[in-house]
Amino acid sequence: MGLLTLAVLASPAAAARWTPYDRPETNGIVTDKDVKITMRDGVELRANIQRPDKPGRYPVLLMQTPYGKDTAGATFAGATSYLVARGYVQILVDVRGTGVSGGTWDSFGPNEQRDGYDLVRWAVKQSWSDGKVGTDGPSYMGIMQLLTAAQHPPGLKAIFPIVPMADGYRDITFSGGETNVSFIPLWLGLVTAASITPPSYAVDGNDNDLVAALTALASHSSGAINFQAGTLLGASTGGDLAYDGPFWKTRSPLEVVDRIHVPAFIVGGLHDLFQRGEPLIYERLKRHVTTRLLMGPWTHLDGSTAATLPGGGVPESLAQIELRWFDHWLKGMNTHLGRIPNVTQWRWGDSSFEVQRDWPDRHMAPTRLYMRGGKALSPSPPTSAETPQTFPQQPVSGICTESTSQWTAGLAGNIPCTTDDRPNEALPSAQYDTPVLQRDLHIDGPILADLWLTTTAKDSAITVRVTDVSPSGASTELTAGWLAASFRAIDGSRSRYVRGHLMQPWHPFTKGSVLPVVSGKPMELPIEVFSTNARIAKGHRLRITVSPADFPHQLPPLPQGINALGGIDDVLTEPGHASFVELPGEAAHSCAVRQRKGERPGAGCRQLPVPKLIRG
Repeated sequence: MGLLTLAVLASPAAAARWTPYDRPETNGIVTDKDVKITMRDGVELRANIQRPDKPGRYPVLLMQTPYGKDTAGATFAGATSYLVARGYVQILVDVRGTGVSGGTWDSFGPNEQRDGYDLVRWAVKQSWSDGKVGTDGPSYMGIMQLLTAAQHPPGLKAIFPIVPMADGYRDITFSGGETNVSFIPLWLGLVTAASITPPSYAVDGNDNDLVAALTALASHSSGAINFQAGTLLGASTGGDLAYDGPFWKTRSPLEVVDRIHVPAFIVGGLHDLFQRGEPLIYERLKRHVTTRLLMGPWTHLDGSTAATLPGGGVPESLAQIELRWFDHWLKGMNTHLGRIPNVTQWRWGDSSFEVQRDWPDRHMAPTRLYMRGGKALSPSPPTSAETPQTFPQQPVSGICTESTSQWTAGLAGNIPCTTDDRPNEALPSAQYDTPVLQRDLHIDGPILADLWLTTTAKDSAITVRVTDVSPSGASTELTAGWLAASFRAIDGSRSRYVRGHLMQPWHPFTKGSVLPVVSGKPMELPIEVFSTNARIAKGHRLRITVSPADFPHQLPPLPQGINALGGIDDVLTEPGHASFVELPGEAAHSCAVRQRKGERPGAGCRQLPVPKLIRG
């Protein structure tokens, strides 16, 4: 696939600044329920359609959900009604095999993807449509927007994916090569429950509707057994689905984003389920279409509605931002789109958003800190043998951390210990701290944890956490990364290098990429730690914690778990086996920050080389 060097683009004197946007309601709302829409293969999908109560033709917004259109409609009623009351038609449709639609569910499979194309074509032909279509919705609905746009349906003009996935394997299902047992079973159960609930039209007294309802329920139940149960079984027992391959690539938007030719506004969260992938989608799309990225302080549930907006320097709600986007691209209105910054990221430590010209920072410069004996993080490598830190492989580490909240989509966010990692750090692990910082440390982008490890077992599961330690000792988790030792091979052509330094390793996670783990033999694990944006304040410390698990987020597939059982791991910190972290941004921090904000660099600053970027 090769590496591509990003061209230096002309930039304004300063990064754009947010300004508010809104306009009053123009109409009331009427709703058509359970509208039949026939797909190319004869399968009937059902949709609820909200439209203005005034005659005319309007731009259309399409949302595709597996969670039951009536349930999803109630959840997002405020946002959709807000847009419809300002002159849009909103279509909310159950994807095939879910809700009250016909067919069999196959979660982002080829038939479901093709349905997105058919739905846009259907929408442009309706009497209330002006022929211009946008797509909206969070999570599954956001993913479907990307998969639909990649097919170029006539009439599609703009998309607004909220908390979308990029890579089905790496982002969520098998982060680091281990099964996500926190969210995936919950998600499959949610879809199953929505799919086997009797549809409302089944009790309307119409025999044809009753037959259609019973047929749909039978198909949905079969799908629940074949897809949901089969997926869980294959993943947990180490079958083909425990490895990356055609199944996951077909369901990964990052594989097709280069085909998207319409403007896209990406909303993500720094503790979202898809934290890893959202900036990668922006990075790929920005090369050929108008794109914006907004990354908030959100878990998945909060990110679905951007719950804290307006606030933190962004003066609009998510619905107002969406209105501004679609008013420009679908209605041709002057919404001052240029006043929306290219990138807006929450910055941990500041409790506010930071506007940026781009992601990743074009002036990113890696800083290497070595893990040293005495639990220290130091810019100096070891010069002599140091006693390694040791911990046993066990499955319960991580049980009460920010990760617990993140990978339950925010459902566990009210548990007090998820905001302070100290209880988890009391379990056996390896910890490394900087001295008390004498100046602020800014981290913006992906992080590499390059560990040298030995184990007494045939495999090892490793979690790396990055935390901000306050003067009180509270340890606030910023981000984390994971890797099974047997999956340590990387593909350099798809990895990110910055100024010659590996910053974001890309692991194949295929059967053919598995490497042997030999008891007692040192092995190097390049671990991708998910991107973040943080200011660690003067007087605080940066902590890296290496531990053997991330429960309830992850459990290894059965064969991998058996191979790691009872293992004792050593993190090596010695010449020839020097473990380190590579942090983004600090080496030229003062210069890069001024350049990023559009200010004059000042004396002593120089233009830094442009980083090499992933080319998928």
